[in-house]
Amino acid sequence: MQMDQALYKPFTIVVTLTSGMLAGAVFRQVWKLAAREDDAPDATDEERAWTEILVASALQGALLGLTRAVLNRGGAKGVHKLTGTWPG
Repeated sequence: MQMDQALYKPFTIVVTLTSGMLAGAVFRQVWKLAAREDDAPDATDEERAWTEILVASALQGALLGLTRAVLNRGGAKGVHKLTGTWPG
């Protein structure tokens, strides 16, 4: 059982990094469609309103959480199919 977790740990690291990159790419595309702007507001951008910054940040966080959950759950189900044990 501990060996399964030792093998699964590097996978979770890769999933975490991949989900961050994937969520960032999805966020940029969604922001372009929603706001009709190429760049999302940065928290330190003096020209942007609080509302715009908070909406962008909430959307980005939601997409990151969703992407991580999908990749982690899919990975866990894949490991379960391959090994017969549920990781974690």
